[in-house]
Amino acid sequence: MLAGKSSRPPHPRCYSAELPVTGAWRNGDPVGNRQFFTLERPGTFVLEGGGALAEVTLAYETWGKLAVDGSNAVLICHALTGDSHVAGDAGLGHSSPGWWGEMVGPGKILDTNELFVVCINVVGGCQGSTGPSSNSPATHKPYGSAFPIVTVRDIVRSQRRLADHLGIARWLTVVGGSMGAMQALEWGIMFPDRVGSVCALAGCMAASAQQIAWSAVGRTALALDPNWNGGDYYDNPSGQGPFAGLAIARSLAQITYRTDEVFEERFGRDQYDIHSVYGLWDRFQVESYLDYHGEKLAKRFDANTYLVLNRMMDLHDIGRYRGGLAAAISRLKAPVLSLSISSDTLYPPHQQMELHDAVVAASGRCVYTVVQSPQGHDGFLLETEAVGHAITNFLEKVGDDGA
Repeated sequence: MLAGKSSRPPHPRCYSAELPVTGAWRNGDPVGNRQFFTLERPGTFVLEGGGALAEVTLAYETWGKLAVDGSNAVLICHALTGDSHVAGDAGLGHSSPGWWGEMVGPGKILDTNELFVVCINVVGGCQGSTGPSSNSPATHKPYGSAFPIVTVRDIVRSQRRLADHLGIARWLTVVGGSMGAMQALEWGIMFPDRVGSVCALAGCMAASAQQIAWSAVGRTALALDPNWNGGDYYDNPSGQGPFAGLAIARSLAQITYRTDEVFEERFGRDQYDIHSVYGLWDRFQVESYLDYHGEKLAKRFDANTYLVLNRMMDLHDIGRYRGGLAAAISRLKAPVLSLSISSDTLYPPHQQMELHDAVVAASGRCVYTVVQSPQGHDGFLLETEAVGHAITNFLEKVGDDGA
């Protein structure tokens, strides 16, 4: 090997060399609109899978004002790569605008003139809550590979502690899509007296074999990046983080979030590298799109968090240790909105219909709605008018029924 030459060939994807080692929020970074709550000590937060965290801090944001009796509180649960910044501008402390800004705010679907809206970055996350990029109290260095497995139930238990801290005895509703829908369902099952209604968007009662398969391939691609270093990469020099592996995992997921119809209409066979069509790594426009989204995520997310939360989604199964799905659903007291995106192939409509049927079979109340959209799984984020209309109608019906 020639002196000064890398033993690894250049990566074929065109990622910027200056991408950060991690896109996580770290102590000392601008806080933005985040607030923080640390579960009290002494003691540890014991996890369902057998691990434990000596200390758990949750980053969260709120909008509106909590009613004196706490009756107007709404919890929004974020999806895999989301965070607490559900609404608001990009700026100091927040690299992107709120991920559901069209839904939350004064006069919007979740009207903060009337509601007190809360969104919490989940345990295992990377935008202020305790996760792999956080410093361990034992070592004062990032947890990295030592961060334990967390489950949706762990996340909901931590959120319940924050609800207690905020003086919220019962959520008016808990809303979430995809990974957020998993949290919303677990809220209704784990704490049935503390949830007025559940809005589960593009979710499922248990991860399917195909969902697990897609996730497994994405995680493997990430872990094969040599810069991942088994999860201990935070001391790597700038530009030598596992951003290529994270970007590829994101690109794979991005394909499952959208549809052939959308890709064909937007990109077709258009080329990005118009000077040539014969180079092995010359790109079509759709490849450039995937590279862009992969790089965009690497700037604001953490590779280890992606692995931890992605695995958590695979572990989602409301029937685990409860005697099966039907027994778990029977614990629900709150009415449920089960919403599908018609073109969703990752969380297909039959899964949300199965949730509806299970709730009805348990003598519960469930409204099933299908949003007609070509946008695929991402439709729960993109089709804000139709999704908002479904949520509004459901909450009005719940109110009329006196639930």
